[in-house]
Parts: sequence; structure tokens; C-alpha cells
Amino acid sequence: MSIDTATAARVAKLARIRVEEDALPALADEFNTILGFIEQLGEVDVEGVEPMVSVTPMRLPRRADEVTDGNQQGKVLSNAPDAREGFFAVPKVVE
Repeated sequence: MSIDTATAARVAKLARIRVEEDALPALADEFNTILGFIEQLGEVDVEGVEPMVSVTPMRLPRRADEVTDGNQQGKVLSNAPDAREGFFAVPKVVE
């Protein structure tokens, strides 16, 4: 498959990318290079190879799913201009 300048212009329009008319041939060449790489990947024999999500076959450690307040109340409120009784204090805006 080969990408011409008209197709490159259409792709740029669909992607909402403004490409100047004189830059379209270079963009078409870049698309063709990318398609060439994809064709090379299609030639690799992966028969019998199991899909993987990581290079190392290890399970990531997980923490217990517990609801907490994070024990960060003091740190969060330390930057507040006005804090009262453990909450942000703000001016009244509704009468």
C-alpha cells in the first residue's frame, strides 16, 4: 500500500492537523515509511509464541483495597488560607 499526497492531506484533515501544501510530500513519505515497518512486523513468524504483557513473568504486588482518608489531613490543610475544625473554610457566597 502506498500513500500519495492526496491521502496524506485527507489523513491530516481527519486528524485536525494543519499541514502546508509543500509539506504534504514529506508527510506522505513518512506514512509510507511507517507502513513499511508495519509490513516488516507482519513477516515475523509468531506461531506458538504466547502473548505477554511484560518481559518478566511476575505478578505486580497489590495493596489491599481499603477505604482510608490517607492520613494526610494536616499536610493538605497546611496550605489552606483558612482552615477550621479540620476543613477548608471559605467565604459564604449564597445568601
